[in-house]
Amino acid sequence: MAALKVPVTANDHIQGDKNAPITLVEYGDYECPHCGRAHPIGKQLRFVFRHFPLTQIHLRAEAAAETAEFAGTHGRFWPMHDLLFENQQHLGLPLFFELAKGLGLSTSELRAALETGEYAPKVRADFLGGIRSGVNGTPTFFINGRRHDGTYEFEDLVQDIEAELVETKVAPG
Repeated sequence: MAALKVPVTANDHIQGDKNAPITLVEYGDYECPHCGRAHPIGKQLRFVFRHFPLTQIHLRAEAAAETAEFAGTHGRFWPMHDLLFENQQHLGLPLFFELAKGLGLSTSELRAALETGEYAPKVRADFLGGIRSGVNGTPTFFINGRRHDGTYEFEDLVQDIEAELVETKVAPG
């Protein structure tokens, strides 16, 4: 089983209790339909999202990730993250600008950031960290640092999370 090579740090996008017994790290792609179906899972525990845009097959995934990073610098990463997944069949510049405007963000600043690739280094760093950890597709989940090799279906993830809780001797709940 592969292990997470890049530890969770303050540079990550994290939701949930920092002392939660389980940390779920997802390497995801906003255009990946499997990631879209797995998206609700992250709301149930300490959840870390890292970008892994599959640009060979998802042509808008990189720009979506950069849009999320732009929103993140304005304290709006998670709302943008959720909106991108909820609207993944419409990804593209018109949607990115519409979502930014809806979140009270400057569309001209977003346009400039996308044109200059201002947030591309962060997206690339996430991607390379995923490569180092053995990620080769999306979604790829790590439960307390160990790659989840089952499906991305909720029941399968819950089963592995519960097994991890038993293994670490922490009672669920």
